[in-house]
Amino acid sequence: MYIKISKVVFVWAVALFASLVAFSNFSDYDSNFKITSHVLKMDTTFPDNNGMWRAINSTTIHHIIYCLIILMEAVIALFCWVGGLRLYLSRKDSDRFNQAKGMAVMGLTMGVVLWFTGFITIGGEWFMMWQSEVANGQQPAFRLVVIFSVLLIYLVQSDSDKQA
Repeated sequence: MYIKISKVVFVWAVALFASLVAFSNFSDYDSNFKITSHVLKMDTTFPDNNGMWRAINSTTIHHIIYCLIILMEAVIALFCWVGGLRLYLSRKDSDRFNQAKGMAVMGLTMGVVLWFTGFITIGGEWFMMWQSEVANGQQPAFRLVVIFSVLLIYLVQSDSDKQA
């Protein structure tokens, strides 16, 4: 039972994190929008780099992308809140508990996709965020990818009624 409860708590911890990130990005829109805009404009990368043709200078597109990021953070939060609730409600039956993991797995997977594909791959490599001292979110994104991946591996391990 303790292992199941720990899985519920971890999923809810991710739900809380994603909720706070989405809330902060929504309630203090301009702060992180500026970072997103710098990444997309590539205006804080090395001067005269040969990749500047990749830059997106449309403020409208910056807002669309930033809103999509906030939406994805909110969906991650929702999936993890609901997934954690489903796990909690099925904690007394291992078969039901194992079957109830879907929403939580999707929430964690979406977190890895957002922060790995969105921030490390697209932001970091395509828009060369790694070159910026001002708008480089690769290290925080990497930490989240590792945390979410470890929790995902832990969550998908099969649970039985014989465990502690």
